[in-house]
Amino acid sequence: MTAIPSIRRPGNLQAWLLLALQARTFLALVLVFSYFALAVPNFLSAANLVIVTKHVALNAFLAIGMTFVIITRGIDLSVGSTVGLSAMVAGWLVLNGVDTGLGWTIYFNTFEIAILTCLVGVAVGALNGWLITRAGVAPFIATLGTLYVARGAALLASDGATFPNLTGRAEYGTDSFGWIGAGTILGLPFLIWLLIIVVALAAYVARRTPLGRHIYAVGGNERGAALSGVKVGRVQMAVYIFSGFCAALVGLIIASQLQAAHPATGETFEMNAIAAAVLGGTSMSGGRGRIIGTVIGAFVIGILSDGLVMMGVSSFWQTVIKGVVIIAAVVIDQAQGRLQARVALAQEATASRR
Repeated sequence: MTAIPSIRRPGNLQAWLLLALQARTFLALVLVFSYFALAVPNFLSAANLVIVTKHVALNAFLAIGMTFVIITRGIDLSVGSTVGLSAMVAGWLVLNGVDTGLGWTIYFNTFEIAILTCLVGVAVGALNGWLITRAGVAPFIATLGTLYVARGAALLASDGATFPNLTGRAEYGTDSFGWIGAGTILGLPFLIWLLIIVVALAAYVARRTPLGRHIYAVGGNERGAALSGVKVGRVQMAVYIFSGFCAALVGLIIASQLQAAHPATGETFEMNAIAAAVLGGTSMSGGRGRIIGTVIGAFVIGILSDGLVMMGVSSFWQTVIKGVVIIAAVVIDQAQGRLQARVALAQEATASRR
């Protein structure tokens, strides 16, 4: 009679601790937001919150794509370079169009430029997927290679120079290019509306579609998923293509916001994306992760970055702090996994004694 409470009490304590670990990203967001709200003047102003959200959105796009990749036990180090390459492609199309070599040049309107730019990201993602699924290259090496290829291509596009004054021309239908990054709908920036749409679609795919279930299955047990009929190669190809698409979207938005494109755009963006995904609960071991958690993680990283800037903290220290956040997130994730196993064992022991 005394043995049962001795098992239940630790189990209940562990269950509460596990719940706290699972909610760690939300708790971190509350703490970070509260701190900067008290420490930084005007942090809670409507204008500043909109700016912070727009900054967060850029990292959130990358982190959402990265989440799907990491769930399948992969990694995509090329997203930052894809951002830069896509920005340069958009800038090239706005300024120069496409020379046919026949004495005339094709100019595209803003919508067509957006489509073509996103296709560049899709192509980089497809290359990553092919290298991993067909050539058998490890994800880390494959995406490290495409990181250099994409960055080199961005530099070659302008010999390392910037494409300035991307204001567009009305006769070519590109004068609205700046609206992508600065336009508003119903008083809310288009960028925020776009983030809401992408988050909703990604969450729906992850939780409500066969593809989403297959993504988790591949990450949880790739061999088991293959034996159960899941097309592992197609699933991996899909997540890398989506990651490349998200990166191209960010490059397009940045070029539109700045009305300029530089080949160095997106440097180290992959680190912020990985940090947001891991902080949001995505396991580096694969098979576990949530889109909403990733978005909250992106807000934590974004608020932390902008808050430190507003406090005048050195960019060097900001880099150190982000590194600490990544390490802490991975350590906590490992602790959560071990605690989950202990809770499951305790629950099984309790059930067997009843």
